Amino acid sequence: MPTDSLNTARQRIQAAYSPEVFQSLGESLISRLGVHLGELQQRGQSVLNWNLPEENLSVARECLQRSKTSDDLLNRFQDLIETAIERGHNLHHPRYIGHQVPASVPLAGLFDALGSITNQVMAIYEMGPWATSVEKALIERWGEVIGLAPGTFAGLVTHGGSLANLTALLTARNISLKNSWTQGVQNANLPVLVANADSHYCVTRSAGILGLGTEQVIKVRLDHRRRMDATALDETLTQLRKRNTPIVAVSASACATLIGAFDPLQEIADVCERHGVWMHVDAAHGGAVSMSKKHAHLIDGITRADSFICDAHKTLFVPALCAFVFYRDKQHRFETFQQDAPYLFDPSAPGMADVDGGMMTIECTKRAATYGLWGVWSMLGQQIFEDLIDVTFATTQLLYQKLRAEKDFEPLHEPECNIQVFRYLPDEKYGLDSKAICELNRQIRRTLMESGEFYLVQTNLDGIGTLRTTVMNPLTNEEDLDQLFSSIRRTAEEILSQ
Repeated sequence: MPTDSLNTARQRIQAAYSPEVFQSLGESLISRLGVHLGELQQRGQSVLNWNLPEENLSVARECLQRSKTSDDLLNRFQDLIETAIERGHNLHHPRYIGHQVPASVPLAGLFDALGSITNQVMAIYEMGPWATSVEKALIERWGEVIGLAPGTFAGLVTHGGSLANLTALLTARNISLKNSWTQGVQNANLPVLVANADSHYCVTRSAGILGLGTEQVIKVRLDHRRRMDATALDETLTQLRKRNTPIVAVSASACATLIGAFDPLQEIADVCERHGVWMHVDAAHGGAVSMSKKHAHLIDGITRADSFICDAHKTLFVPALCAFVFYRDKQHRFETFQQDAPYLFDPSAPGMADVDGGMMTIECTKRAATYGLWGVWSMLGQQIFEDLIDVTFATTQLLYQKLRAEKDFEPLHEPECNIQVFRYLPDEKYGLDSKAICELNRQIRRTLMESGEFYLVQTNLDGIGTLRTTVMNPLTNEEDLDQLFSSIRRTAEEILSQ
């Protein structure tokens, strides 16, 4: 490379790494986000800035194709930030009551930014000593809050509940099916994974990835509250044992995604212990109730599970992704992988194995996923998490009571957490049959979402097309709920009058 070109390249790099430019742009960003969050709290913006995929993709491509000189960096930066805000979704809008993704505590984002900007990565302790220490401290603290005995358990943090469930079930497979890590799944009788009938699709996906096969997932029937029926589980395991069918694990839910039903973990633990089966709990959404004195009973028995997962990026209200895996017996922490990487793991420091996260996670390089949670917990204490749980659950209970009081709305269950499934019932004068009512509810949902007035989702419950809300913003209030009813009624009338 010619000297002049090399010098020019170095000048461009120096400009990109300029602390002064970074500070200027950073201050601009924080100022704009402060205004943005204030507008959302005042309900002054759309919940979702809806654009068709091809339109958003076109704008994203155009941004990549345009270039500016370094003298124009501030204006260019502000233009890009404005584009992202104008076209993104607004989880911090109190009328976002859609998916199980929270209006995260804004302070957590600042700590996440600290980790991202300084690129705190993890794999082995020496690559990320502070990030590793923060993660380990949080595993210890949250595990003890849940009720695990100090010094007896282990855990790790990974990127999302799907990866967390896969990691825990991989551990279960390696322990339940000896030599499966090195020799593969070779049993003459095909092994099975037993799961809640409403379990998240990632449980079935895990079975495929683990070499069991998705058809080897046995779904246990549910009781009248859509919880795994412990008696049915006992019957299922009894039949499997009679046929000498290897059982990798029983996967319970706390709570299941569909309506937020919490399985009876104490009863399931009794059954699993009786049959000598690994018990796993997908508590991605519900594990955070451990922070609440009022709601912690929902996960009674979780400490009897061999493994369980909890997502901090759901109901601990921190930015994605931050998913915890817990093992009740710390001896299981190294059963997931049985490999040697001499360029990473230093035989001269064998004591580091306990803090070298790469020994326990699917990821090698991993971002410092716990900075946001650590920052909020360190600044505001555990009480903020109890408040977030109690307030969002109470708001959902209020929604349920309001649904019951209205003749043209039907709640399809009583909520145990912050998830509520319901449907709108149009006046009989329209003569709609059940199928048409289902389709109407889907159209209402789609219209409201695209308008930016509300964001809620749809689902099927026992073949019925319904509306589904998850109160994931603690600032959602009674006025918002009343407006939701009005908006649904108005939208229904508009659709039916066409």
